[in-house]
Amino acid sequence: MNNLLSIITVLPAIAALILALFLRGTDEAAQRNAKMLALIATTATFVISLVLLAQFDPANTGFQFVEDRPWIAGLNYKMGVDGISILFVMLTTALMPITILSCWGVSSRVKEYMIAFLILETLMLGVFCALDLVLFYLFFEAGLIPMFLIIGIWGGALRIYAAFKFFLYTFLGSVLMLVAMIAMYFAAGTSDIPTLMAFDFSSEPIAVLGLTITGGLQTLLFLAFFASFAVKMPMWPVHTWLPDAHVQAPTAGSVVLAAILLKMGGYGFLRFSLPMFPVGSDVMTPAVFWMSAIAIVYTSLVALAQSDMKKLIAYSSVAHMGYVTIGIFAANQQGVDGAIFQMLSHGFISGALFLCVGVIYDRMHTREIDAYGGLVNRMPAYALVFLFFTMANVGLPGTSGFVGEFLVLIGIFQVNTWVAAVATSGVILSAAYALWLYRRVALGALVKEGLATITDMSRRERAIFAPLIVMTLLLGVYPALVTDIIGPSVAQLVADYHAALPLVAEAASH
Repeated sequence: MNNLLSIITVLPAIAALILALFLRGTDEAAQRNAKMLALIATTATFVISLVLLAQFDPANTGFQFVEDRPWIAGLNYKMGVDGISILFVMLTTALMPITILSCWGVSSRVKEYMIAFLILETLMLGVFCALDLVLFYLFFEAGLIPMFLIIGIWGGALRIYAAFKFFLYTFLGSVLMLVAMIAMYFAAGTSDIPTLMAFDFSSEPIAVLGLTITGGLQTLLFLAFFASFAVKMPMWPVHTWLPDAHVQAPTAGSVVLAAILLKMGGYGFLRFSLPMFPVGSDVMTPAVFWMSAIAIVYTSLVALAQSDMKKLIAYSSVAHMGYVTIGIFAANQQGVDGAIFQMLSHGFISGALFLCVGVIYDRMHTREIDAYGGLVNRMPAYALVFLFFTMANVGLPGTSGFVGEFLVLIGIFQVNTWVAAVATSGVILSAAYALWLYRRVALGALVKEGLATITDMSRRERAIFAPLIVMTLLLGVYPALVTDIIGPSVAQLVADYHAALPLVAEAASH
């Protein structure tokens, strides 16, 4: 089917339109209908994406299921996926029904809440499928709007501050990317992403404000895209919006933010930075390595000092994204494989951890670590699930968290042993803050009076965690499910990247 990608991308938006136009009333029945329609739409999207995955050929390193038709002003509506992007499409479609299911307790503006998530799914899928610069930028930026509303309307006490901080950080970072895209269009005469991946942007040194820029235009373009993707990841030191956004966002908003939205930054590096600006990427690699290494250690230490569970897990996400950028810019098979695997694994694990916080927040209406303790006595099933995802987050062998970090560390060790040594210390620090959190929340005697009547997980909550547990274990014991799909495309990306690097020495000699 030629239009499979468009169907997957547009289906949630159609459901949102139906909700907006035809659903009336705010009574309990109308709220239930809104949730059911959103759940049916996201589940249908996931089922259709399974058809896409079944028809995908991993041995083909080019783009598949390509749709290319005239759009506006000489631009094309072009969609397609390769071995790198298809699994991000699958991650998005798999997590959205779980996210909708986690919203079942919401009672405020339910219709609008469901519409926001459905529109957000369409925009996130568009980012991973777009093969035109303008189309990519529209999806990339438009995704800010529903998340801004989710935080700003359904968030916590400081939701307006957090929503604007999230929006301004990510939007301002993307302004430079827009300027770079315009420059690329005029340099190459096209906005077609596959064509731009093969285009040779100038790598001869140029002078800007009296400074000689090694790597020339490529370095400038790299920096412009880097400004956007680094904020989106987020990388140190532009990460400060993330803890505020997570703490104020509702549980479902935190799940989508951590599990999918953050991955757009890493995907951008893989789709744009390495293939289009290899010389600029190589010039900036040492800076990226050390920014990432600092992020791993610094944010892990900051996590140790947190009193809010969500904020601790948010800082943990920044640390884990540090491994992703290290793996990508190691620019070898193990490093890039590990980075992609880490992003997919982190999607399941971090999403589950935020859901774990949501379970007890729904009962106690506080995220303060000191308000809990001894939950294993009243909530044994919850304590077991929380322990499982805590250990997966630490990188316990047998879980998906181990595979991604291990591959990244193998990849970076081949390139820079000092960065590898610093990054490895993050494994120890992550164990420290994760186990410290678990001990204070779940273990010990049940001494807090408010916890005496707390109830264990409901059947709906158990159903939410079941697929996340299965995927975390499955990818941990059988990582070939991912590596077999991404392997050929990553090998092609790495080969093309290194083939362009002799240009560095050639450019420097001019």
